[in-house]
Amino acid sequence: MTVETRWASLQVTDYLPHDVEQGRTDLTRVITGQAKAVVTFAPRPEFGQVQVHLEQEADGLRVYGTSDPLVLRSPGVEWEITSDGVQQSARAVVDPAQGPIVLELRCGTTELGPTSVPESERRSLAESYWSDWADSLTLPARKRGLMKRSALTLRGLVHADSGSILAAATTSLPEEIGGVRNWDYRYCWLRDASLTASALVSLGSLGEAENFLEWVHGVLETLPGPERLHPLYTIYGANLPPEAVLDSLPGYSGSRPVRVGNAANSQVQLDVFGPIVDLISHLAEAREKAGLTDVLTDADWNLVQAMVSAVERRWDEPDNGIWEIRGNPRHHVYSKVMCWVTVDRALTLAERFGRQSEPGWTSLRAEIADEVKDRGWSDRALSYTAAYDGTDLDAATLHIGLSGLIDPTDPRFIATVRATEAELRSGSTVYRYHHDDGLPGGEGGFHLCAAWLIEAYLLIGERSDAEALFAQLVDAAGPTGLLAEEYDPVAERSLGNHPQAYSHLGLLRCAHLLS
Repeated sequence: MTVETRWASLQVTDYLPHDVEQGRTDLTRVITGQAKAVVTFAPRPEFGQVQVHLEQEADGLRVYGTSDPLVLRSPGVEWEITSDGVQQSARAVVDPAQGPIVLELRCGTTELGPTSVPESERRSLAESYWSDWADSLTLPARKRGLMKRSALTLRGLVHADSGSILAAATTSLPEEIGGVRNWDYRYCWLRDASLTASALVSLGSLGEAENFLEWVHGVLETLPGPERLHPLYTIYGANLPPEAVLDSLPGYSGSRPVRVGNAANSQVQLDVFGPIVDLISHLAEAREKAGLTDVLTDADWNLVQAMVSAVERRWDEPDNGIWEIRGNPRHHVYSKVMCWVTVDRALTLAERFGRQSEPGWTSLRAEIADEVKDRGWSDRALSYTAAYDGTDLDAATLHIGLSGLIDPTDPRFIATVRATEAELRSGSTVYRYHHDDGLPGGEGGFHLCAAWLIEAYLLIGERSDAEALFAQLVDAAGPTGLLAEEYDPVAERSLGNHPQAYSHLGLLRCAHLLS
C-alpha cells in the first residue's frame, strides 16, 4: 500500500516494498517538495522498555539493543544523535528541493547498502502488487471506491508468511477517551479471521481463506482435541503470553492502561467453530462457481468434522461469548446459534458435495435450535436476549435470524430487530449491549453491529431503513475510507483499534446485499 501525506510545499510518501526476503520488513519513506523538513528517528522497541543505542554510518543509522536487527538507510542525511539519559534519538534537517529524500527502515536485517532496484521501480512494484490484486476482485456495485479500500484493508491485515489474519493493526486505542477499555488486537482471532476470509472469498479472492484454513490445521495439531481451541493465537499459531500493562506509557489521549497481550486467550468462546465451517462452505461454493474440481477438499472436510465434534462435546456449556465478557460465563444466545451454524453448514456441505455426515448430526442441529428458540426468548423483553433466562439485549442475537436458525418472517425475529433498534441503536451506530459487563466507563457503538442491523432490516423488508443506516455507516469512514472498531455518535469521532477487520467486512457485506 502507498500512503501519501501532502502539505502546501511538502509531500511524504510511505510504502512497503515487496521485493524483500521472508522474515524482513521494509518501510520506505520518500520526502519531496520545496520546503525544508525536520526528521526525527526515535525507535522505541518493546514499547520503550529496552534502551537503544544509535550509531551513524555513511549509509544511515544502526540501532542496537533490539531483539531483531533494525537499521535506517538514509544516504546523504546528516544526523544529530541525542540522549535523554535513557534513550537515544536522531534528528536531521533535510532539503527535498535538492532532490527526493529517501529513508528506508529495514527490520530483520543488518544490511545498510543500496538495493539493486531503483527506488522508483520498487515503488511501482509495490503499487502494482496491490492494484493488480484489487483489479482481480468482484466488488459490490455500491460505493465501489470505498469497497476497494475496505478490501485492501482486509488484505492488509493478512499475515502472508503464516496465513493468519489480524483482528486489527493496533493495540490500546481507547473505546472511551480517558477510559480503561483499551485492548490489544494484534492477534489472530479464529472468529474474526474466518469472517475476514469469508469476506475476501465473496470478492473472488480465495487464497487468503485457503492459507488461513491451513493455519488452523497447524493450530489443531498442537491440541489434544478441537474442542480445546482457544479464541485467539499469535500470528504463528502460538499461545499468547500473559496480558501485561505498560504503566510507563500514558496511552492515547491519556487513556490508560496500555495493554500488551489479551486475556481473552484463556476464555471459553464456543462460537468460534461456526465461522470456520461457514467459511469452508463459502469457499466450496466459490470453488464450484469458478469451475474447480476439488471444491471440498479432504483437508477441509476433516476440519468440518473436527468442528462438529467440538460442538458435540461442548455446545451446552456456558461461555464468555463473542464480546469476551470478563465475568461469569453465561449461556450466550449468539454462541449457541454459532454452534447450530457449525452443524447446519456441515450437513449442507455433506448433502451438496457427497460427503458422509455422522448419524447424530441431524438430531444435534434440531436439539440446539429447539433449546435456543425456547430458552433464548424473553416474554418480558419481547426479544431474544443476550443469554438464557435474561432480559438484557445484545446486537449479536440478531444472528438467530441472520444465520437462518429461524425464518426472518418469524414474529419473534421481527420483534428482536425492533427491540434492538429501540434499545441499542443511536443514530448512525448500534451498541453491542447496555448491561453491566463489570468494567467501568462506557464505549462507542460498533460498526459491525450497525452492519448486522442493516442486514436484519433487509431480511424483514425494511429496505429504506437499511439504506439510511448504510449511508450513515459510509459517512463514518470519512475521507480515508478507513473504519475503527467503534463510533461515538455524540462527539462524532472514531474509537477503538484502527483499522478494524470487523468494521470493514461488515461494510462489504452490506454493500453486497444492497447491490
